[in-house]
Amino acid sequence: MLNVGLLGAGRIGNVHAKAISSHPGSELVAISDVNVDAAKKLSGQYGAAARTTAEIINDPSIDAVLVATSTDTHSHLIEAATAAGKAVLCEKPVDLTLERARACQRAAARNGRPVMIGFNRRFDPNFAALKAAVDRGEIGKTELLSVTSFDPAPPPVSYVKVSGGLFRDMMIHDFDMVCWLMGGLPEAVAAVGSSIVDPEIGAAGDVDTAVVTLHFADGRLAVIKNSRRAVYGYDQRVELLGSDGLLSAGNVLENTVSKATKDGVTSAKPEFFFLERYMRAYSAEWAAFVDAVNSGSTLPVTLDDGVNALAIAEAATRSAKSGQTVTLASI
Repeated sequence: MLNVGLLGAGRIGNVHAKAISSHPGSELVAISDVNVDAAKKLSGQYGAAARTTAEIINDPSIDAVLVATSTDTHSHLIEAATAAGKAVLCEKPVDLTLERARACQRAAARNGRPVMIGFNRRFDPNFAALKAAVDRGEIGKTELLSVTSFDPAPPPVSYVKVSGGLFRDMMIHDFDMVCWLMGGLPEAVAAVGSSIVDPEIGAAGDVDTAVVTLHFADGRLAVIKNSRRAVYGYDQRVELLGSDGLLSAGNVLENTVSKATKDGVTSAKPEFFFLERYMRAYSAEWAAFVDAVNSGSTLPVTLDDGVNALAIAEAATRSAKSGQTVTLASI
């Protein structure tokens, strides 16, 4: 049984609390949050203790921690938890800056404990099935990947100001998806972005609409499209063209009912947001972490993956500002 401490009792902390408590191989024993009342409320729901972060990290009876706090705390908590001998699953991104993330990477390597970054989309059943088909060679050599990721509505500007920007906060999931599906890192990144959904996002120095093209050394290409607004729901699609065919994974809809009449064919909208769309993925992600930690096997997503995705996000940010293609080697 893996005894687990949860750091963070906000929206995503609630999701992880459910996953930890539902797994037969893990027990949620303690929860912390800067909002003590939130920690007490969530711990009460799951029979855990509300404790401080320092108490959880320094408790030798706790085997692992899940970091679901604000991004600016991630690197510090990874370092502290691994130094205390704990395995870590940390929400993305590793940090707001690449320099700090790389320092965390070095510290965690010295501490020698497993660290997994929460790129939960790898564990979505649809995307996982597509990846398995790629690995079986069902479409030959991959050539052109298209990733669509649209949020239903923009976040508050107060969040935008501390998020690190669209490329580090939102598109970082898609950067990891590209590397995972294409089997490696791109060589160069070209990005364009604008603020057409909410002018206040632009005033805060960020973009809400962006397209990024990733160039691989062997000539393969990947294109990512992001928008903070899709009024019909959470739009999450992948299309991968290969030398022998095409693989695609479409949206998960609110229900499977469709209507066909002389006027046309209609169906339900995509599920509203990530909590609905990826709930199964969060459970599968946690199960993979528990299995890897208990067996001592290689983690399916590593801290290195998190740093690599952040490096691509940094390249995209520079490219969007300069209007120039940016090589990953220069980052």
